[in-house]
Amino acid sequence: MSSDSAANDVHIASFVVQHRGEAASALATWIAASDDMELARSEGTRSIVLCECADQYGLLDRIEALRAVPGVLNVLLVYHHAEPGEALDMPMPTQPVTGAAP
Repeated sequence: MSSDSAANDVHIASFVVQHRGEAASALATWIAASDDMELARSEGTRSIVLCECADQYGLLDRIEALRAVPGVLNVLLVYHHAEPGEALDMPMPTQPVTGAAP
């Protein structure tokens, strides 16, 4: 992969954030202020956060920033996917449904 291609990659990740119950509101506010993260779900002392960055270093920065929010106990990377940004704009191929398992 060329460096030009890597520069156009989009990195999509999800995190499970373990936190104290009283930290949920501050965490949600902090995530809402971010332009590349979204709070997908929050219940009790766990939240699921989605992140879309330009590179893996951005993801690592977001993990460290989430860990720094008061009341956050741990941040776990659950999923990470990278692909060229142009590929995300292309339509998904369709396959006919046959009704038979492969």
